[in-house]
Amino acid sequence: MLNSTFTAPDLTTFTGLNELGLTAAGQHLSKTKAEIVCHVTNPDPWCRTCGAPGVPRDTVIRRIAHQPFGWRPTVLVIKHRRYRCAYCRRVWREDLSSAVAPRQKISRTGLHWALVGLVCQHLSVSRIAEGLGVNWNTANEAVLAEGQRLLIDDPTRFDGVKVLGVDEHVWRHTKSGDKYVTVIVDLTAVRDGTGTARLLDVIPGRSKAVFKTWLGEQDERWRQGIKVVAMDGFTGFKTAAVEELPHAVEVLDPFHVVKLGSEALDTTRQRVQREQYERHGRKEDSLYQCRRTLTTGLSLATEKQKTKLEDLSKVPEHESVQLVWSVYQRMVDAYRQPKHEVGRWALEQLISEIGRKVPKGLPELQKLGGTQRRRKTDILAYFDHIGSSHGPTEALNGRLEHLRGIALGFKNLAHYIARSLLEAGGFRPGLHSEL
Repeated sequence: MLNSTFTAPDLTTFTGLNELGLTAAGQHLSKTKAEIVCHVTNPDPWCRTCGAPGVPRDTVIRRIAHQPFGWRPTVLVIKHRRYRCAYCRRVWREDLSSAVAPRQKISRTGLHWALVGLVCQHLSVSRIAEGLGVNWNTANEAVLAEGQRLLIDDPTRFDGVKVLGVDEHVWRHTKSGDKYVTVIVDLTAVRDGTGTARLLDVIPGRSKAVFKTWLGEQDERWRQGIKVVAMDGFTGFKTAAVEELPHAVEVLDPFHVVKLGSEALDTTRQRVQREQYERHGRKEDSLYQCRRTLTTGLSLATEKQKTKLEDLSKVPEHESVQLVWSVYQRMVDAYRQPKHEVGRWALEQLISEIGRKVPKGLPELQKLGGTQRRRKTDILAYFDHIGSSHGPTEALNGRLEHLRGIALGFKNLAHYIARSLLEAGGFRPGLHSEL
């Protein structure tokens, strides 16, 4: 064949042993695993103390897990030679530091494969342990240590962050023990349209003090680079951001703003239901039948749903529900305006109206108006910083919840935090090209 690029089969190169300073000498294949006998490519028989040549004393067999091929666990059977100095009588072994870390049972290539599988391909630790042919604890401890060294402890991991997202997350669903953590997310790439959200840190607890302390521990230059902080309605996060990042803009996420209106509408419906029937709603009650239709955007409602709403508005006792429903629809419509300046104007007008002209007998609408009036600046800031949404933070919460579900065997909160950072925040393609 002309200009052939093929060479003779080379087991050393195929299995990546040349990168570890090893040379393959033989193989043994079975249905359950593959064993490769190898030795150090460039032995160093010189004494570390006096520099005299050493005399071979014996050979020790060391077995370490390696990168699997075809999901068949691969074991390196290393013939590890020991030497003795004829002058100072010192005994030493051949250097294997390029092949395996001290006191480690997995080769550096195998550890790299495991870290890529966990971070980039989102494999479970159980699947990684099965591929390496080691137990769960061995694989878990090795991957977490390597991920901590290579990704989490990377001093450049926080570089370029301009938009922060903060939220709480339930990491453990038990009756006792710490359940909540505060999740810090980098939303810069989402706002710029260059990538996805990235988890920056997970902090035990959920309070103003937790977020404020974390911000205070960061470098002053880094804090000055933060332009926007997207959050939900929790005032603790708002206060902490104002105190530690006075130059940044706080943005209240549209989802949580609309959710406040939805809760006011649902609470009003329940109150009117109790006043009219002196009981909770039943499936034959018109208000109960429309509970989901009421929270559907009018532009998305079907003809059947619109008919239900029209029939509901004809009942005089349902006037309170109709008023709150109209406010809710105006909130939704403001966020759906194709022109952001129009949406901002519409929502600003609505906040002013329900802050001043709420009829008596509508405590739910009065509460909604008070909340929106206090957070007016944060609510309207969304229209000036499009893309700084809290939605990607909620999406990362969902990923962490999925991680909690598949990664059975979490030892403690520190273990969970490390796994979360590797799963959703440790890797950035531009910075970590080695993965």
